[in-house]
Amino acid sequence: MSRLIYLTARFLLVLACFGNAGNAQTTEMPNVLLIMVDDMGYGDPGCYNPESKIPTPHLNSLAREGMRFSDAHSPGPLCHLSRYGLLTGRYPFRANIGQWPRKSVIDASRITIASMLQSAGYSTSMVGKWHLGFDENGYDAPLPGGPVDRGFDSFFGIRASTDIPPYFYIRNGRAVEPPTNKIEENHSEGWSPIQGKFWRAGGISPDLNLADVLPRFTDEAISVIDRHAETKSTNPFFLYLAYPSPHTPWLPSEQFVGTSDAGLYGDFTVMVDAMIGRVLDTLKDRGFAEDTLVLVTSDNGPVWYAEDRERFGHDSTAGLRGMKADAWEGGHRMPFLARWPGRIEAGAMNDQLVCFTDVLATLADLLKITLPDHAGPDSFSFLPTLLKRQKRSSAETAGRKSLVMQTGSGLWTVRVGEWKLITGLGSGGFSKPRRVAAAPNGPAGQLYHLASDPSESRNLYLKEPSRVKALTAELERLRSSAVTRD
Repeated sequence: MSRLIYLTARFLLVLACFGNAGNAQTTEMPNVLLIMVDDMGYGDPGCYNPESKIPTPHLNSLAREGMRFSDAHSPGPLCHLSRYGLLTGRYPFRANIGQWPRKSVIDASRITIASMLQSAGYSTSMVGKWHLGFDENGYDAPLPGGPVDRGFDSFFGIRASTDIPPYFYIRNGRAVEPPTNKIEENHSEGWSPIQGKFWRAGGISPDLNLADVLPRFTDEAISVIDRHAETKSTNPFFLYLAYPSPHTPWLPSEQFVGTSDAGLYGDFTVMVDAMIGRVLDTLKDRGFAEDTLVLVTSDNGPVWYAEDRERFGHDSTAGLRGMKADAWEGGHRMPFLARWPGRIEAGAMNDQLVCFTDVLATLADLLKITLPDHAGPDSFSFLPTLLKRQKRSSAETAGRKSLVMQTGSGLWTVRVGEWKLITGLGSGGFSKPRRVAAAPNGPAGQLYHLASDPSESRNLYLKEPSRVKALTAELERLRSSAVTRD
């Protein structure tokens, strides 16, 4: 039944793509390479933080050759929240994200970036970390509800993070080898329990070594590009490369040990940058670089504590407050790079407020696809600010004006313009204090003016009661609305 629902939804999307005048066939159709790394902070790449202790030459090169976004956000400050919003154009609080360990999170009828592009004639592939669930019935049985049932022609990857068992590779809809072996929990001396070479105990397949996962995914991504070149296909490709790094365990290969001044985490991030470089080099070598829109970002903030900043002199969030899972900016404001030679201005900075949910509408806008009303309900196109073209009207370039999300511990955040409201006290995530009880006559939440206070150091909650009231009302409106895009 799930497969039937998916095929019906895809048929309807084909009509949307081609029904009027074959829009997707007659417009420019670049290849699309979407790379999402895992737990890398806003201040890790040198192109975002000149004081970074981590060399990132390939990310820096993308910034020089393309556009750097300064106000891009994940739709949630945790891995699975971010990925759901990216692929569906829908805020993750609208779905039962918590069911991912045993059930697919994306409904079969939900249009995804992959199914939209697939219906527009793209060859669609995913490599890497899924973290959006399968309809599991044992690991020696098929795994429905995953990437190949949600718009991808092919998939090679893992079900979740490389510190969440069971650990095994998946090819399309089946385990390559079931996780029949066992691995014990591991930690690293000198780091917190969830940093360093940390992984949890559980099942692991005989063919998977945790230290090999990052280069293996790079090889797989390169093979996708190579196959497309060898078949001489006239259809464009979409490759979603979801690296599970530099999320723990931090396992840099020997050649990368000592290449940063930010310890094990920095060395592993250097390795991630190098793997991205290998993929970008393949695009160039195969003649695809000029015709490929490359988007690179991170799913959420880093796991990097105050003591880590003091020890290494490296600020993984470049002055932003907080880290992974937090309501504060360090938890969800992400590096976001875009390159398309000749179409995106080289070395450009974009300060438009964007969310990962916006990628769906932006690609639809590029391909002149009219999305059905139920698709990408929280997706706003940022295409007018992305491409080198004659400036559109102010109404067309308005873009996203608000952002709403929920943290790991349930705090709500709403952003309208430069004002940001958090519905409680504390980080709401990994930073301490996580939650704080309101004191008598004290603020019940947090209000920040990000333009004048990007580090969220001055809580204006008590000084701006009318703004708190207005933002609270807007939060409730956005939460209760099924669709926020125009």
